[in-house]
Amino acid sequence: MIRKGRLFTPGPTQLLPSAQLAMAAATMHHRTAEFRALYLRVLADLKTFVGTKNDVVMFTSSGTGAMEAAVANLTSPGDKVLVVSAGKFGERWEGLAKTYGCQLETLRAPYGETVSAQQVREKLKADHKVLYMQGTESSTGVRHDVEGIARLLKGTDTLLVIDAITGLGTTHFDVDGWGVDVIIGGSQKAVMVPPGLAYCAVSDRAWQRMETTSNPRYYFDLRKERKNGAKGESSYTPSTALVAALATALDYIREQGSGDLAAGRKLLVDNAETAAAMTRAAVKALGMKLFSVSSPGAALTAVAAPDGVDSGTIVKAFRNRFGAVIADGQGEMKGQLFRIAHLGYYDYLDTIAAIGALEQVLSEIGRPMELGAGLRAAQQVYAEATQPAVAAR
Repeated sequence: MIRKGRLFTPGPTQLLPSAQLAMAAATMHHRTAEFRALYLRVLADLKTFVGTKNDVVMFTSSGTGAMEAAVANLTSPGDKVLVVSAGKFGERWEGLAKTYGCQLETLRAPYGETVSAQQVREKLKADHKVLYMQGTESSTGVRHDVEGIARLLKGTDTLLVIDAITGLGTTHFDVDGWGVDVIIGGSQKAVMVPPGLAYCAVSDRAWQRMETTSNPRYYFDLRKERKNGAKGESSYTPSTALVAALATALDYIREQGSGDLAAGRKLLVDNAETAAAMTRAAVKALGMKLFSVSSPGAALTAVAAPDGVDSGTIVKAFRNRFGAVIADGQGEMKGQLFRIAHLGYYDYLDTIAAIGALEQVLSEIGRPMELGAGLRAAQQVYAEATQPAVAAR
């Protein structure tokens, strides 16, 4: 049979076709009225997509650029910061904090687990200037309790910064209600365009903190980007094609919500939640173990490799047999788990395809399982999740 390339990875994700066309047609100069209008529209739509009244800034960079901005702009050398770490991206916060001379304390959970709000309560000190954490730790599939941890920080001077690069579009956040000070997203995730744009929403008290911090920043200067963004410009040359693609992707999400971008965002999150629940049910029905059991996210499902099998074997079989790309474990988890993503331009049929491919791969490598068992379990989850909507029609 022919093979059709598919991305089932947590980033980059499958591209939205109309966004690809928008990129191809983007010939605007970035210092023109036409582009300024587009840039302003994208920044406004991002506020709605994030679900905030706070100002949003955007950088031409990977999501790590916005993470670096959240350290460089909000801290001074010697500041005490607390990092919640449960995987490779939590460790990235640690590396950034060290680079900018912060006094780092880490609240760590083993890979595949999460940190409770009670643990944060016990670790948090009045002189912690910032708490950095992930919404979803995409190296392990864990989702952290952002709401519970945000509640602890209410009334304190500690800023809360969330890397939600895989969380936005897969998790329901109440950014302003919970009091999140900075929340970060990236273009290569749920918004369905290629890597290269990072964005973040910044609270009033975070803007105020920047007036007193002294760490160096140049390209990743949030105040500079805010000032220029208000005029429809970026401080430096942006990726005009990616901005055009992002505008189209946000329009697509709005269309899914019948003209309401916030409603479209909710549908996008609910879609990921359903696909993730289907996949978890299938994994269990096939006799496999979830890597993240206690607090699995909807951005992806991390699956422990069967005993005696290197997860790379399963990743290679997906690619060689079906042209589909799933993700292996990262760093020391390489060979121990594989990850199937559910975010962005990913739907029911993609979920069924991924589960069906997994069944075939397991069969071919000699793992005992019943063909169709995972698919049946997934179908049952889908039927239960969508039955009210079907009945309403």
